[in-house]
Amino acid sequence: MVVVFYVILIFIFDVAQSSIVLLSRKRNLNNITLSMKKSHRTFIEHFKPELKVYSPGRINFIGEHTDYNQGFVLPTAIDKKITFSFKRNNSPNVCNVLSTNYNAFLEFDLDQVFPSKVSWENYILGVVFEIQKISDKLEGFDCLIESELPEGSGISSSAALECGLASGLNELFDLGITKEELVFLSQKAEHLFVGTKCGIMDQYASIMSRADQVILLDCKTQQHRYINASFDPYEIVLLNTNVTHSLADSEYNTRRKECETVVDHVRNHHPEVDSLRDVTIALLNESRDDISQVLYERASYVIEENDRVLNAAGALEEGSLVRFGELMYASHEGLRHKYGVSCNELDFLVDFSKNYPEVIGSRMMGGGFGGCTINLIHKDKVGDYIKKVSPIYKKRFGITLNAFVTTASEGTLIDRL
Repeated sequence: MVVVFYVILIFIFDVAQSSIVLLSRKRNLNNITLSMKKSHRTFIEHFKPELKVYSPGRINFIGEHTDYNQGFVLPTAIDKKITFSFKRNNSPNVCNVLSTNYNAFLEFDLDQVFPSKVSWENYILGVVFEIQKISDKLEGFDCLIESELPEGSGISSSAALECGLASGLNELFDLGITKEELVFLSQKAEHLFVGTKCGIMDQYASIMSRADQVILLDCKTQQHRYINASFDPYEIVLLNTNVTHSLADSEYNTRRKECETVVDHVRNHHPEVDSLRDVTIALLNESRDDISQVLYERASYVIEENDRVLNAAGALEEGSLVRFGELMYASHEGLRHKYGVSCNELDFLVDFSKNYPEVIGSRMMGGGFGGCTINLIHKDKVGDYIKKVSPIYKKRFGITLNAFVTTASEGTLIDRL
């Protein structure tokens, strides 16, 4: 009996001791977390910026996956943005970047800029790497990044991050880099450090946009013209699915490779062809027997989408908003059935809108497999429509739908303090 009692006492002691150790470890972890957050708060509290940069996200009304095929697009910047605060820190090499959204701190040396295993850091490091190729004027700097752009929503938070950083460093150190050069170096940063072989549209729209206008951009020549973006009595409404399927990144590069494969086949008979921009349906049909059905559909979508962009630009200039909306719907059908980059959540939202006359146009926007639909909804019915679709979407997918109204806005803005 005494032995049993003794064993029980030992057991109770061990449990109590283990609990104390676990509690102590938990407190230590909490202290570490608190310390990290406190260091971030300290950085912010003592931060006195020399300049601020406002780098917007972008929407694209029509022309998806055409930019890296040297086609046409119709984007503009929006009124949601990433705000960068910059100052020189009087160090020749040390750079400090705090992202409040990621609650993460990046410190690096200008003499040792290499790709990181942390995804968001590569947007920063890639831009710095590209700037160092063309300028030796960069020195140590501190940067605070605060974003109101939902990541993975298809409004190009990545391009806004790249372009805002590049524009700020250009201004801070008086590097003399033109806006066009900032566009291309930001794109190269995403290619090299992030690994996404994006076209030029996102960076171009983020930097070059004008308020209340859209850009008809020829991605082959970079020639562009601005078109007044008057959608009255309709408003631009983004519905965020709040999903990002795992295929998004890998399939983007796959689609680009598929298009390049088609171009290689067509070029066998027409050496003047550089991209799908140079291919007509007639030329594509000549190579019909040399490519698979999937490749044929990928290419035919791009060719048809280029025509839709030009027709949409004409409709907007003529004030034919109903026709403009019809072309948006047609774009989504192409992305869904031919290019294969939509998903159930996006398709549901577009299909749902077709039953409501207050919505004249809807389609998925961005790389695909999640993100937002862009919609043109009568301004008197926006609230009602969101109230209708949100609970049904929630019931169908178990996901809360986010919606916001946006406008065509100015590109990157810089404010010296």
